[in-house]
Amino acid sequence: MATDTQFSEIAESAGTPGPPHRPPGQPADDDEISLLDLLIVLAEHKRMIAAVTATFAVVSVVASLILPKSYTAKAVLMPPRQESSLGSILTSQLGSLGSMAALAGSSLGIRNPNDMYVAMFRSQTVEDAVIRKFGLMKEYKCKYLSDARKAFEHHSKVEGNGKDNLIHVSVEDHDPQRAADLTNAYLEAFHHLTEHLAITEAGQRRLFFQQQLEEAKDNLTNAEEALKRTQQTTGLIQLNSQATALVESAANLRAQITGKEVQIAGLETFATGQNAQLMQAQQELDGLRAELAKLGGSEENPDSLIVPKGLVPQAGLEYLRKLRDVRYYETIFEILAKQFEIAKLDEAKEGSVIQIVDPAIKPDRRSFPQRALIVIGATFVGFILGVFAALTKAWWARLKADPDSNAKLALLKRTLAPGSRLTP
Repeated sequence: MATDTQFSEIAESAGTPGPPHRPPGQPADDDEISLLDLLIVLAEHKRMIAAVTATFAVVSVVASLILPKSYTAKAVLMPPRQESSLGSILTSQLGSLGSMAALAGSSLGIRNPNDMYVAMFRSQTVEDAVIRKFGLMKEYKCKYLSDARKAFEHHSKVEGNGKDNLIHVSVEDHDPQRAADLTNAYLEAFHHLTEHLAITEAGQRRLFFQQQLEEAKDNLTNAEEALKRTQQTTGLIQLNSQATALVESAANLRAQITGKEVQIAGLETFATGQNAQLMQAQQELDGLRAELAKLGGSEENPDSLIVPKGLVPQAGLEYLRKLRDVRYYETIFEILAKQFEIAKLDEAKEGSVIQIVDPAIKPDRRSFPQRALIVIGATFVGFILGVFAALTKAWWARLKADPDSNAKLALLKRTLAPGSRLTP
């Protein structure tokens, strides 16, 4: 058979091109690996691939049966509507500028309002209440309460960034009924927290007037007890009708002034000095102070009230003062009670702080382990590893069959041997 050199000489004499020249080091066509070669290699090692795949499949089945079961109970909540009367008024007054401001706010990346409620779920107050109620420190084998919180957060999930604008709460546990109880207790602890917090504008006003009403109630009780003791001491039961009317008028005016001041303080928590309602309340307060001044009384010195001589005996002056205090605190209590009821109605219009759409129920299916996914995933990984092992084995056999590669491997082995060094 003619060699490549002879063939080239004959081709040059005949004027036909010879075979293409192959640069040094480039493998021949017989050394190139094609897809068909890979398939042949896989077919030769099909038993090994099947063995590795089957091993992974069997191990995954056993592992999925041994792994402890977990159940996840879920609840869905609807947050309150975020409405602000002052904000809507300003937006309507701005007109097109208000729309541009809203658009700019959305483009600046204002966070989802549900994030606040999610953060409240993750507060120490809420989580500690659940941990203590169910003894989760012992359940999670935690020595410190902070570690128990982290473990509980690992077993629970609170999400509020969905497209449905709802809050999804879920808790995982090894017992399905306990998982449902934990989730509902989680909601209960959150609801208990929101009862003591004023989140909306109406809620802030309701909390403000509630505190003032409690204080006025205590003052009225003390004033009534003082009047009772005065009646027992002086023996005076009833004053002259003219003196009584004068005292009640002055007491009512003072009470209305105090109530108006409380109302103004409540408005100032969310309104500016240019607010129409706040300006009207300030004008009404000035008018009430003028009325009280006509009677000769003042807020700073209630005893300066003018009482005609002869209407009140000297023995009844103390009784008069105590009666005046009772009438004053009675009127204050009535005014604050009305304001408190109005704030409660406004808060009810805005919706409750939290509404449960779907309470947690006992899950009928486990959430972990998902045996089908584990077996399928492990079988696929086993097949990939089997193919990789088959290709590696074929590559190693081909490498040892090549004299040049075999010599290089021997040199590498000698070089890596302890105490050896590469000689030129």
